[in-house]
Amino acid sequence: MAKRICTLILIVSLFTFIGCQQSDSGISRLEPTRSYQSIGPAQSPSLTPSGEVDIVEDLEAHRQSYKQSMEILVRYYEKTGNNTKLNWAQKELNALNIMPQYSYIIPGLNLRQSPQTASIREADMLFDDAKSFEQQATPIGSLVTNENAYRLALRRFEQIIKQYPTSDKIDDAAYEAGKISEHFKDYTIAYDYYKSAYKWNPDTPYPARFRAARILDKYMHRYSEALDLYKEAIDKEATYGQNLEWKLNAEKRITALEKEVN
Repeated sequence: MAKRICTLILIVSLFTFIGCQQSDSGISRLEPTRSYQSIGPAQSPSLTPSGEVDIVEDLEAHRQSYKQSMEILVRYYEKTGNNTKLNWAQKELNALNIMPQYSYIIPGLNLRQSPQTASIREADMLFDDAKSFEQQATPIGSLVTNENAYRLALRRFEQIIKQYPTSDKIDDAAYEAGKISEHFKDYTIAYDYYKSAYKWNPDTPYPARFRAARILDKYMHRYSEALDLYKEAIDKEATYGQNLEWKLNAEKRITALEKEVN
């Protein structure tokens, strides 16, 4: 009974942590659990990390090494029949799996120009894989969102941006990464991704400018910038029929913002 109560408290605490997040909490940057993918061998931590990328890569190597060592220890105690120490090791491993871990590097946002040049097979496969995880995240007819599948999709979109910056999928990946970040209420990150999408492809058919303008307007309260971007979105993106609803909403906000700004 006590074990069930402790488990229930742990589950409630975890849902409280996830459910009570405010905007820009970084919840989209939580590392996804690895039930959908295998983990390769841990890299050796560097001896003298310097910049942010080095430090984060060093951290990730330590994370993997620590987890793999715990898994080895669990298997050892299972094999030797030391149930007391097996219980300790399993508790530590379970706590490690539940503990929040963040992905600190947001790839690609410093690229300065439209880099897409060609179809790259590996990038296309990653994109299809990411879209598959997106579909798993929101199955038709389900009321429950699979947040872990969303994060796995996000990491693949970011992998495209990081590893294949000359792919013609880079603006698509940035737009999709923006949508997932917005889903998690990480609005600043979402805005940066939307901005990257239309910067990398000025003729993007996606409503990237509309979405970025809405974030500026609704969440950042940067009304003057939002007004200008709404107008740009109508000029650049409203020509695509699927963006009609975005256009109508933008026109309403332009009318309201012109009164406030002027």
